[in-house]
Amino acid sequence: MRVDILTKEYPPNIYGGAGVHVAELVRALRDRGDIDARVRAFGEPVSEEGTTGYAELPELAAANAAVRTMGVDLAMAGDCVGADLVHSHTWYANFGGHVASLLGGMPHVVSAHSLEPMRPWKAEQLGGGYRVSSFMERTAYEAADAVIAVSEGMRQDVLRSYPSIDPDRVKVVHNGIDSQLWQRHRDDDTVRRHGVDPEAKSVIFVGRITRQKGLPYLLKAAAKLPPDVQLVLCAGAPDTPEIMAEVTSLMDELKATREGVVWIPEMLPRGEVIALLSAATVFACPSIYEPLGIVNLEAMACELPVVATATGGIPEVVVDGETGWLVPIDQKQDGSGIPLDPDRFVADLAAALTEAVSDPARADAMGLAGRKRAVDAFSWATIGERTNQVYLEVLRQRALTSA
Repeated sequence: MRVDILTKEYPPNIYGGAGVHVAELVRALRDRGDIDARVRAFGEPVSEEGTTGYAELPELAAANAAVRTMGVDLAMAGDCVGADLVHSHTWYANFGGHVASLLGGMPHVVSAHSLEPMRPWKAEQLGGGYRVSSFMERTAYEAADAVIAVSEGMRQDVLRSYPSIDPDRVKVVHNGIDSQLWQRHRDDDTVRRHGVDPEAKSVIFVGRITRQKGLPYLLKAAAKLPPDVQLVLCAGAPDTPEIMAEVTSLMDELKATREGVVWIPEMLPRGEVIALLSAATVFACPSIYEPLGIVNLEAMACELPVVATATGGIPEVVVDGETGWLVPIDQKQDGSGIPLDPDRFVADLAAALTEAVSDPARADAMGLAGRKRAVDAFSWATIGERTNQVYLEVLRQRALTSA
């Protein structure tokens, strides 16, 4: 069976969880031996058999970012003709999968990693292009043969955002983790090189600087932490100048009142991230929108307990009181996810983090439980098999419809 996988991110061009998901899923599908998985990714060609890179069209160089994306999608779509099935990831590639399905007559499967209606702040980033990205996503989702949601929480978001979709077409297949690549490994020299004391307690955050990751709430909560606790932020790739300015201002305020605040703005190699995770006391995930959160799985695989917002798919990963702490949040239902009571959310986040760093023995026990959960429930081989079952079901339904 030939499956063409369309994606914005693919190694070496990965900057978020969706890219990690695609890279690991492709490897799991290829390892099976019965699927010819061909990757069509944004960016320059890479030296990997079965993978094609698509640069932006020079004719659209001056266009809005969403229109440039549409151009890449159209270039991809024509090359998919001949596939048995196309599988697209994120709005960036959804339109390409939709057009390929129309051109070639093959079924189209969409993976829901995030949803444009749940991220209205992207209008800051894309301007009118946000309406274009929303159009591309909605069109693809409503026409898709199946939608794979990375969590049950995401499945409910899909059905709320696009109520015309038949619920039977929305399947849940969780994100996964390679527990061999991600496991605890102390490298104190690397940790010190980044300005972190590996012997001191620390709270660590890893993620992009975007509204959905909730970094401003963490910075405000960090002001309430015990003075001997470090805050380590592996945070870069800001969505907009506005969110970068807000984070920079809060960071400056925090550094003026306490020691041990470390900001690492560049993307680090996996080994260095693992070293920082392995030296930390607790991982913080203050997201206000998170379909699942691969970063939580990565932290858990490194035996780190997690303090995370009880939103989206996070409660399907982090078990409150067993692998970490879930912080309650009451949110606006307008798609923004903004806390109804931001001060309460910040206070609850600070309280959970303080509890975690105040009892290292309990935190260590939760970290071990988190590692076990990551290995047992979120392996990529299992996720590859579940994804293949969705493919087979879609193809069976197409065959029945055509008979």
